[in-house]
Amino acid sequence: MHPSTLAKRLNFLLLFAFVAFYFYGLGQLPLVGPDEPRYAQVAREMFLRHDWITPTLGGHTWFEKPALLYWLQIISFKLFGVHEWTARLGPALCGLLTAAAIWFTVRRIVPSQANRTLLIALSCLGLITFSRGASFDIVITMTTTWALACFLRSEISDDETSRNRLLAGFYLFVGLSLLAKGLVGIVIPGGVVFFYHAFRREWPSRTTWTSLLWGSPLALLVASVWYGPVIHKHGWLFINEFFVQHHFARYLSNKYHHPQPFYFYPAILLLLTLPWTAFFVDGLIGIRNWKWRGADNQSRLLVFVAAWIVFPVLFFSFSGSKLPGYILPVLSPSLILIGITIENTKRWPTVVTVLLCLVVGVGGLFYGIRVAKLTVLCAVLAASPFLLAGAVSIVKRQIELTVASVACPVLLGIVVVLSCVAPALSRRESTRDLLRLADERGYSSLRVLAIPGDDRSAEFYASGRVIYGPTGEPLPVYDVPEIVADARKRNERLLALVPIGDLSLYRSRPGVEIIGDNGKFALVCLF
Repeated sequence: MHPSTLAKRLNFLLLFAFVAFYFYGLGQLPLVGPDEPRYAQVAREMFLRHDWITPTLGGHTWFEKPALLYWLQIISFKLFGVHEWTARLGPALCGLLTAAAIWFTVRRIVPSQANRTLLIALSCLGLITFSRGASFDIVITMTTTWALACFLRSEISDDETSRNRLLAGFYLFVGLSLLAKGLVGIVIPGGVVFFYHAFRREWPSRTTWTSLLWGSPLALLVASVWYGPVIHKHGWLFINEFFVQHHFARYLSNKYHHPQPFYFYPAILLLLTLPWTAFFVDGLIGIRNWKWRGADNQSRLLVFVAAWIVFPVLFFSFSGSKLPGYILPVLSPSLILIGITIENTKRWPTVVTVLLCLVVGVGGLFYGIRVAKLTVLCAVLAASPFLLAGAVSIVKRQIELTVASVACPVLLGIVVVLSCVAPALSRRESTRDLLRLADERGYSSLRVLAIPGDDRSAEFYASGRVIYGPTGEPLPVYDVPEIVADARKRNERLLALVPIGDLSLYRSRPGVEIIGDNGKFALVCLF
C-alpha cells in the first residue's frame, strides 16, 4: 500500500477516535476552579426550579453570564441526571461543532485539505482543553465560528438564494452568540467582517448591505428569547449587573483583578495552538505572499482568516481585564490557517514540533516522578507517546504522516494523563472528596462554611448547604464567628473548610473534628 494512502486511512481512523475521545472521561475529574462548579450549580438551581430565565447561585441572582451554557446543562441534567459529565456534555458538543464549522469552511474552498484540517483542529490542545470544561468560552467559540463560516461561504457563493440562506445562518448564529456570552457575540462577528472588507479595500456587496435590514432583526429575535423575559422580570438590576458591570466595567477597568500586559494574547494564542504552534507561525510568516485583493476563493479565505485573527486579539488586548479564554474564538481561524498552509510548509516547523513533543515527554516524565510523586509506570505511560512522536515524519517527509504522527501521540498521551495522572492532581483543587468523606460520616445535611476564592467546588458538591453572605459570596469560618457561636448555642454542627496552614489552630480546640484534607484545604466539623 502506498504510504500516502496508508496515512490517509490512518487519519480517517484518527478522526473517529478523536470524536469519541471528546466524550471520554468527562466525569472522571471533579469540577475545578472558580468557574466550573459555579456554572454547574447555577444550572442545577435553574433546573430544580424549572426556571429557564433567572440564573441564581445559592438563591442569589447571578447575572454574570447569559443563559446558553446553562440551557445546555439543564437539558443534560434533565436527560441524564446531575453529574460532572452532564455539566460538561454541552461544552464537549460545542467543541465538536466548532471543529465541524472549521471543516465546513475549508471543505467549500480547499476540499482536498478539509479532513486534514479537521484532524488538526480536533487534536489541538486549546480546543481539547476548553471542550472538557464547563465554560462559556467554548460556547461562544462555537457560535462565532459558525456565524463567520456562514458569512465567508456567502461571500464566495454565486447563487443569490444560497447567499441569502448563508447570511440567514450568519445572523442566526450571531443571535446565539449574544446568548452565549453577551455583547461580545456581536462585536467579534461585526469587527471581523469590517476588518475583512478593510483589508481587501472593498465595500460589502449590495446583498450584504440589504441583509442588514432583515438579518439584524433576526439576530435580535433569537437573542430576545432570553433577554426579553429576563429584562422584563428584573429590569435595572439585570441591566446594571450584566451590561454595566460585567461588560463595560470589565472591559474598561481592572475591577475584576485580571490585569495582563498588552502582549498577553499573542503569547496565549501560541499556547492555544499547541502542538501545531510552529506550523501556525510558519503560516503567519507566509502572509507577505498573500493576494490581499485576489478574486480567487483561497485568497478571500486567507484575508478573512487574517481579519478573524487580528480583530479579536486587538480588541481584547485593550481590555482592562484579560483572561486566556477571551480569545478562544481566534483559535478557529488559526487552525484553518494551519490546515490550508501546512501542505507547503517548510521543514523547520516539523522539526520544532518533534522537538517540542520530546521536551513535553521528558519534562512530563521528570515532573510526574519528582514533583507529582506519580508511580514510575504511570509517568512513563503518560510520557511515552510524546517521546515517540514524530518518528515517522523524521524518517520520511510526507505531510499526511506528519499530521498523523503528531495527532496520535496527543490522543494517546491525554488519555493516559486523564486516566492515571489528572485524578491525583485534581484532588488538591477540589473539595469533592472531602465533602464525600463527610457524607460517609453522617454529615450530609450540615451547613457548610466555604472559602471564597479560586476553589468554588463546595458550591456544587455541598449544593444548598453553603452559607452565603448578603452579597452572594460564600462566608468563610474566620469571617463569621457569630454564626459559629450561634450554631453552638442551638447545638448545631457546621462543616468548615479552612486553609491547610491553619489546621493546627483547630487540633486542640474542643468540639472540633478534623475530617480530612486535600493538601490545600482541610474540612473540619464544628460542634
